[in-house]
Amino acid sequence: MNTVPLPKITPEMIRLYDEYTHVTLDRRGFLAKLTRLAGSSAAAAAILAMLENDYAKAALVQADDPRIKAETVTFKGSDGDVTGYLVKPANISGKLPGVVVVHENRGLNPHIEDVARRVALEGFLVLAVDFLSPAGGTPADEDKARDMIAALDMGKAVGNGVKAIAYLKSRPDGNGKVGTVGFCWGGGMVNRMAVNAPSLDAAVAYYGPQPDPKDVPKIKAKLLLHYAGKDERINAGIPAYETALKAANIPYTLYMYEGVDHAFNNDTNAARYNKAAADLAFGRTIDFLKKTLG
Repeated sequence: MNTVPLPKITPEMIRLYDEYTHVTLDRRGFLAKLTRLAGSSAAAAAILAMLENDYAKAALVQADDPRIKAETVTFKGSDGDVTGYLVKPANISGKLPGVVVVHENRGLNPHIEDVARRVALEGFLVLAVDFLSPAGGTPADEDKARDMIAALDMGKAVGNGVKAIAYLKSRPDGNGKVGTVGFCWGGGMVNRMAVNAPSLDAAVAYYGPQPDPKDVPKIKAKLLLHYAGKDERINAGIPAYETALKAANIPYTLYMYEGVDHAFNNDTNAARYNKAAADLAFGRTIDFLKKTLG
C-alpha cells in the first residue's frame, strides 16, 4: 500500500508560525506565506496540522488518574475573581510546597492541565491559573484565545499572577513556599511575577520573554531559565537579562538546549516538540523546585 509522504517542515516555516502566533496574529497573511513556502494549499494545510497543537493526543496523566485530586478553584485577583485548576497528590496528607503553572498564549488548555498533573505527582500542590478567566475563560478556539491574550491588560494580568502566589501561600494544605513554572507567554509572565512578587521563592521560565533589565533587582526568587537554541526571537534578550541578574547578585541557572525550537516542551505540537530536551528540562525543573521549596 502506497502512502503519501508528509511534507517537510523547514526552519523558515517554524519561524513564520512563531511570528504569526506571537507577533502579528494575522491568520490570512500567515496562511498565504505558508502556502508559498509549501508550494500548494494542500501541502500548507498538512503542515499547519503539524505546526498547531493537537490536544486529541493522550495526556501523560489522565484527568481521572486516581493518584491525583483535582478541582476548579476561584480566588480574588487584582480586579475580580480568577479561576484555576488545582491539583495535588491523592496519597499525601502533609503540607505540600506550592507551584503556580502559567500557560502559553493559548490559555489554560488540556496540555497545561496535563502539565499541572505531572508536576503534582512529583509531590506539589499545583495551581494552573486561567489568566483569561476575567475575560470569560479560555475558549476552545486557539486563534480566539491568542487574540484574548493579546488584549489583556498586562498590569492586571501580572497582578493576578501575584494573587495566585498569595493564594497558594495561604492554603492550609501548603507549606508556605511557592514557585512558578511558565511556558512561552507564561515564561514571560513568570519573569514578571518574579519582579512583582517579593514573596515568591522559585521561578522557572521556559523560553519566556525577559523582564525590563532595570526591574531585575526587585527579584527575590531563585531562578531556573530554559531556552531553545533555535529560538532567535526570545534569545535576543538573554545577554541583557544575564548582565542584570549578575549585577544584582540574583541566584539563577540558565540552560540552553541546542538544536531545538521554541516550545520544545509541548508534546502536543509535532513540529517543535523535542522529547530529549523536554525530559531533561522537566527533570531539572522538578529537582530545582524540590530543593528550593521542600
